[in-house]
Amino acid sequence: MKRSDLTLPEIGFIAATRGMLGAGAGLLLAGRLGEHRRKVIGGTLLALGALTTLPLVAGVLSRRH
Repeated sequence: MKRSDLTLPEIGFIAATRGMLGAGAGLLLAGRLGEHRRKVIGGTLLALGALTTLPLVAGVLSRRH
């Protein structure tokens, strides 16, 4: 089993990016907002969540023991 040490701020940042990714996906699939607004907000949150996840994954994988 491989081990990765994470600080509390890193765990919080990981949780926030997961939340943005989920909120963006939820907005893209929901029908409560107008279509244009929903797509813009949902797409932005989804992209932001995905883009901020990539450096986190790279950092965690590079520090594995």
